[in-house]
Amino acid sequence: MIARSPADGQGKDAGEPWQRALQTVIGDVDELLAVLGLARRDVDIDDDDDDGQAFALRVPRAFVARMQPGRADDPLLRQVLPLRAERLPLPGFSCDPLAEAQAMRQPGLLHKFHGRVLLLVSGHCPIHCRYCFRRHFPYAATQPARGDWQRVFDGIAGDPSISEVILSGGDPLSLPDRQLQWLIDGLAAIPQLRRLRLHSRLPVLIPQRVTVRLVQLLADCRLPVSLVIHANHAQELDEAVAAALAPLRRAGVTLLNQSVLLAGVNDRLDTLCALSERLYAIGVLPYYLHLLDRVAGAGHFAVADERVHELHAGLLARLPGYLVPRLVREVAQAPSKVPLPLVAAG
Repeated sequence: MIARSPADGQGKDAGEPWQRALQTVIGDVDELLAVLGLARRDVDIDDDDDDGQAFALRVPRAFVARMQPGRADDPLLRQVLPLRAERLPLPGFSCDPLAEAQAMRQPGLLHKFHGRVLLLVSGHCPIHCRYCFRRHFPYAATQPARGDWQRVFDGIAGDPSISEVILSGGDPLSLPDRQLQWLIDGLAAIPQLRRLRLHSRLPVLIPQRVTVRLVQLLADCRLPVSLVIHANHAQELDEAVAAALAPLRRAGVTLLNQSVLLAGVNDRLDTLCALSERLYAIGVLPYYLHLLDRVAGAGHFAVADERVHELHAGLLARLPGYLVPRLVREVAQAPSKVPLPLVAAG
């Protein structure tokens, strides 16, 4: 039987509160600044930020509610606000810094590392993080067509070296539960698979996305499930996020966090320590601290290597080992994420 696209029938679940929240994200710079009591003169906004660019402002209102009014340097605001600096070309920064076009085995299927593949199940994301390494990714040209999903499953099943599938995007949790169920059931039916992983920012952005049905379908999956959330600052992790993650943890889902080290957001030792402490308090283990991927438009977030090593050494000195995320850089065509060697402080 030919598999349907996971987008089929999406409208039947469109009344969910989290989906209504997706439909009311802020996409206008002046509206966002007004909500925060700021004006364009307070920030270095590009005068042409609303010229129809493909990576325009996009941020959920629940995330905006955690920003500090009147603070142009708020760490959450800095992650989403389009600045003039994005238009400055920098050497070494490109539209595809991880060479993902070369890793695309068929539409929607990326095979970068041994033993695991990544499925781009949705091109939609409720937030446009300005440092996103896929900000230039051609989702429209690479999403599986309606009849392609069975070929994706067959391609995985035909490679016995693959034991783990990672659902990514966009954001895989932007799909309704019924489509996620369809995808997960199809993957769980492949005997050689041993693990399923989801990478999603949605439980942090819109905690309502963690529905009873989502928790149940992950709990019922034959495969052990890990959910990797993405938070860069403790300010993102309010009580609504904590409450949303709790049932997933009780259902046996392994909860991990990955962050990106970003200048002006979390490049202070106290900030990184607070993030790890807050993650552990809500049942999430720090997993990766990524160095910035050198994607065009994100150079103003780069942190100098010397400072990177100082911060990591400080984390090791101040926190127990299980609260120190692995400091890594992704290098195009490398066989794995590349851990950065520890340089002793002082």
